[in-house]
Amino acid sequence: MFDVICVGQAVIDCIIKGKETSPFKENVYRADQISLHTGGDAVNEAIALAQLGANVALLCGVGEDLAGNLILQEAQKKGIDTSLVTIGQNETPIANIQVSKDGSRFSINSHATRLEGYQIDCALPNAKILSLASLFRPPLEDVESLKELVKQAKSQNSIICADTKLPLVDAISLEAYQEVLKEIDYIFPNEKEAQYYSKKETYQEMADVFHAYGVKHVIIKCGEKGCYVSGDGRKELIPAVPVARIVDSTGAGDNFVAGFLMGLLQEEKIQNCIERALKQADFSLQHRGACV
Repeated sequence: MFDVICVGQAVIDCIIKGKETSPFKENVYRADQISLHTGGDAVNEAIALAQLGANVALLCGVGEDLAGNLILQEAQKKGIDTSLVTIGQNETPIANIQVSKDGSRFSINSHATRLEGYQIDCALPNAKILSLASLFRPPLEDVESLKELVKQAKSQNSIICADTKLPLVDAISLEAYQEVLKEIDYIFPNEKEAQYYSKKETYQEMADVFHAYGVKHVIIKCGEKGCYVSGDGRKELIPAVPVARIVDSTGAGDNFVAGFLMGLLQEEKIQNCIERALKQADFSLQHRGACV
């Protein structure tokens, strides 16, 4: 039995840190650093969990190309089971991430992030936790595939967790995913995602919308403010510990989720899970890339 199966995006991140605002020469810009890293929510979570000692499997699709080979090699090097990864004809997504000197970032994505041609279709092994690492983004935007996935997981008594993403192209409503949402035990939107999907303003109003669809625990990631927790009678903002030096915020949310899942695996109370999550996110912020 696996501790966690991480399902979702697998990409290569090309991270450009400290790009100058003006060209050094005509058509030539300089930057402090340019580096390649594995990325994508499912890969980031899986690597963080493996480094924390969990027995992890990765469920995703990659292309039969250089980027796909790099993802598989790095995952296997970290001790992650890749037997559920599908190698297809689709192109492996590569994201260009530009990180400013204060650690904030923006990304540039291509058509490949739609993962056309890949669909989750497999017999799910037993796992204590099924983590939908990039809910509402390919490949986790196909409602029918998701229904089957969570059905298998629930039949095996898995805890179902979900990190969320904003939609790539078409607008998405929670109503379309109600059969999936009602099976989710813990959901981890950031505040922008929570506001987008709930159409509400306050953290508790946002959380209440997810609860109305059956989600049991809502943890809203609030960046430097910490996180808002709603569930088990708790409705509170838990502050983050200030980070002395932020290097790169890439993957901090995925590391937050990984830390939380480690607490669940230890059957800890939600407060301890949050403490683990914040600690892991802080650790990530102090390093380049999502995975250390």
